Amino acid sequence: MNSALLTVAIIVSVILAAVIAVQRVKYKNLVAQTEQSMKDLAEKEAILQKEAMIKAKEALQRDREQLNNDERERRREFQQIENKLSKREDQIEDKMQELTDKEVSLDKMKDQLIEKEDLLDEIMGKTTAELERISGMSTEEAKRTLMEQLKSDLAQEQLQLIRENEAKIREAALEKSKEILSTTMQRCMMEQVVESTVSVVSLPNDEMKGRIIGREGRNIRTLETLTGVDLIIDDTPEAVVLSGFDPVRREIAKIALEKLIQDGRIHPVRIEETVEKSREEVEQKIMQEGENAAVDMGVMGLNKELIKNLGRLYYRTSYGQNVLKHSLEVGHIAGMLAAELGANVNVAKRAGLLHDIGKAVDQTQEGTHIQLGVELASRYGEKQEVIHAIEAHHDDVTANTIEAVLVKLADAISAGRPGARRDTLEIYIKRLQKIEEIVNSYEGIKQSFAVQAGREVRVIVQSEMFDDLASQKLARDIAKKIEDELDYPGQIKVTVVREFRTTEIAK
Repeated sequence: MNSALLTVAIIVSVILAAVIAVQRVKYKNLVAQTEQSMKDLAEKEAILQKEAMIKAKEALQRDREQLNNDERERRREFQQIENKLSKREDQIEDKMQELTDKEVSLDKMKDQLIEKEDLLDEIMGKTTAELERISGMSTEEAKRTLMEQLKSDLAQEQLQLIRENEAKIREAALEKSKEILSTTMQRCMMEQVVESTVSVVSLPNDEMKGRIIGREGRNIRTLETLTGVDLIIDDTPEAVVLSGFDPVRREIAKIALEKLIQDGRIHPVRIEETVEKSREEVEQKIMQEGENAAVDMGVMGLNKELIKNLGRLYYRTSYGQNVLKHSLEVGHIAGMLAAELGANVNVAKRAGLLHDIGKAVDQTQEGTHIQLGVELASRYGEKQEVIHAIEAHHDDVTANTIEAVLVKLADAISAGRPGARRDTLEIYIKRLQKIEEIVNSYEGIKQSFAVQAGREVRVIVQSEMFDDLASQKLARDIAKKIEDELDYPGQIKVTVVREFRTTEIAK
């Protein structure tokens, strides 16, 4: 307000000063004017001053009224805010009162609940004592009985869920695995060769037997000493049987004897020369077979000693199966399975080809063919994944790579082909007896029969001891125990038969 008045006063002063200045100039310039003119100017000046004062007062009045209006508006707003705060305080007080009332009510209810809990504990105590008296069991015994019942019920439900899930998974996996395996097996068919531990050399005539024996048996002794093979000369017409467990030595003896028969000169010195030449031929044949196997498999960079040992498998048999051809088949199958599943094909092929490399030296060195194979592969710089697959193909260690699993599977496929294995009658009977022995070790077994050459075992159980779920669990347990305790090609099917008969006689 003061600033506005000051502004107006300044304006008025400026105007007055300007007017006076103009009048003075006119006064100086118009000295000759009359005094009437001076009075008129004075009157005009007075009028101007009055008008300026009136305007200043009007402006001041307007500013004052505006300030008063603003003040009244603010007071009204403050009053409204004060009223709202007052109402909120009243509401808060009401709520506080309600909370206080509720707290008192809750305290009363708490006391009542405590009284009821005490009464309930007293009733429960009396009821428990009465139940213990009626049932003849203590509370702990009743709890144990209930827990056992719950465990039994849960076990049945668990077995049911396991059965359903296993059925679904088995169905899908079986369909896919059949597709992969059938495709793979059709793409890889190897000739199955059944050999024995003897070789027969044909003679042109029976007189040749005497020349082979020599004077006082010196020729046959020399030949047996140099080759390490037994020569059996009996009543078989025009034939000599070579007997020995080392197929390489037997092959050397066979070649040497055929050359001696063809040459006709049979004496210790000639025998020694011929055996040495035959040994060189067999060594070349071994190296050639090893190289051919590596090339056929597409495996490069094998150490020469590994190639040589691989070639020795050409003369090695296992259960009547040629080990080199078996190794080639395992390598091909493992490689094709790896290609189907997206695994490392090169590792699968290499491990499949070398998985039985230990059989090349297991007749001359101590240790299983797996231990010897791992030692050879390690010594001659094979990678760890190949060594692991060799070590795991008979479950000596757990297979932890997909290539190791595929080599194990390919080995079982190759060994399970018709005609691939030739078990002796004694081994065959022992395996059947072992299967039935494992089955009969479980309680509640009536009878068990190993059928289909040991490919299936049928178990007849006591119906009162097994329900459907328990029968499924028994089949799974037997299969697991057979896997853990037996070595066998292919797979063994376990079938549990539970029969319940009811007989009544009509009279």
